[in-house]
Amino acid sequence: MSLRDFLERFRPAGTPGASASGVPADRAAERAAELEPALAGLADVQREAARIRAVAEQEAGALRRDTAREAARIVDAARERVPEVRRWAAEPLLRAARQEADALRAAGDRTATAILGRALDNMPRLVDLVVADALRPVGGKGKGP
Repeated sequence: MSLRDFLERFRPAGTPGASASGVPADRAAERAAELEPALAGLADVQREAARIRAVAEQEAGALRRDTAREAARIVDAARERVPEVRRWAAEPLLRAARQEADALRAAGDRTATAILGRALDNMPRLVDLVVADALRPVGGKGKGP
């Protein structure tokens, strides 16, 4: 059936001019008879769509629950790894701090050695001064530094 023939069925009942004799056609009944099977098929399709939608909602709910459990598992696993990750992240900083502390300790040792060397170099002269000061009479004139 062509589209034109199908649309012709919905045209108003009468045509202009002299009326034809006979029983007028019941266009409403014709339309109802023609559309009823198609509409009944649509009702079946609507029921099937509602059933599919309900199944999809159930599957989506199950998927959301499964996904929420998986997300919680991932978060728990990440929380368990926090100390390990912190140690891993801090290791380069700790290594650098140890190297800096070693360098400072070495510099301090070098400075202490230099001070000790100067002290040892100056010790005989300072001992002589202390001894001379100790041997000088308390109110008298003596040899001074």
